[in-house]
Amino acid sequence: MGDMEKEKDLEARYYQPVFTRDLKIVRGAGAKVWDAQGNEYIDCVAGIAVASTGHCHPAVVEAICRQARELIHCSNLYYVPHQAELARKLSLITGLGRVFLTNSGTEATEAAIKLARVRTGRKRFVAFTHGFHGRSTGALAVTHKPAIREPFEPLEPKCTFVDYGDLDSVRKAVTSDTAGVFVEPIQGEAGVIIPPVGFLAGVRECCDAAGALMIDDEVQAGMGRTGKWLAIQHEGVEPDIVTLAKGIASGFPVGALVAREGLDFKKGEHGSTFAGGPLACAASLATIGVIEKILPSVGPKGERFRRGLLDYNPRVRGLMVGITIGEACPEIQKRCAARGVLINCAADGNIRLVPPLVIGEDEIDAAIEVIHEALS
Repeated sequence: MGDMEKEKDLEARYYQPVFTRDLKIVRGAGAKVWDAQGNEYIDCVAGIAVASTGHCHPAVVEAICRQARELIHCSNLYYVPHQAELARKLSLITGLGRVFLTNSGTEATEAAIKLARVRTGRKRFVAFTHGFHGRSTGALAVTHKPAIREPFEPLEPKCTFVDYGDLDSVRKAVTSDTAGVFVEPIQGEAGVIIPPVGFLAGVRECCDAAGALMIDDEVQAGMGRTGKWLAIQHEGVEPDIVTLAKGIASGFPVGALVAREGLDFKKGEHGSTFAGGPLACAASLATIGVIEKILPSVGPKGERFRRGLLDYNPRVRGLMVGITIGEACPEIQKRCAARGVLINCAADGNIRLVPPLVIGEDEIDAAIEVIHEALS
């Protein structure tokens, strides 16, 4: 039995069958990865927008290794190395107030639900069709996708879903009972859906009129992916709460909730054993340091993708690229992989490209050529 066959056999016997996969990635560097057979791929998935600085960036690796030699875990009963400095950085990046660190995007969503409820005294939320905010039960309650939500109903909190981009529906849905509105500035899981100009500002106005909180889910679109630290910054809109994760630490599990000044948890209202640990904070600070240097290049790289894929009407904001293919999407994904480029099929037959921010121009051109070949 070969190594791959043994791996499949062990997984079938011992791992819960929640994932579909047929490729074993064993090594990565920059925007490339290699499988168990030694095949090389340009990675336009990046762990689904996670490997923001590329795979195994030397600055991130060194920060993790250096911290691991000193202290791996420290309870939040004590001051944790790097935690306050990371909070300062995230406050500056978002332009908001204080930070609560989490282990994931779904935990950041859960924290936002709790904070919105406890500070407004309200219980209900508004979110959008095709939106995605996580898989824990609270996060599922504000996540629209019926296939992953409905088997676990009834869910709390109660949530009203309205069409993404439809401000009239938002105005009707957001009332004096609404604690908060969850909105993605770009819907990633839906296939890189960019809202109409003015939509996010309109959501802000609806929240202000009703006294509800605007909760900006930047888990996928944040941390420089669109050419700004936050995707909502393209619209000049300031939310009440921002949730972050994915690209925040180059693959180390970190998330964050950042809230405007005066919108805080009080002592004992929230907590976590592992969140904001020394390794996580070291990895995140190193990641931010790398992104600060490469952020100006993200927009031009996105434009290179746009020009190269113009025949397919791509939706592009920085290094978030979506192309509607339809039912053929899984087959196109396989063809690209066979030619050495990893892409992802998001919802509704949409190709999603979210490569590392360090991807080079030659790698972009090579990926575009493969996608052209696969689609022709």
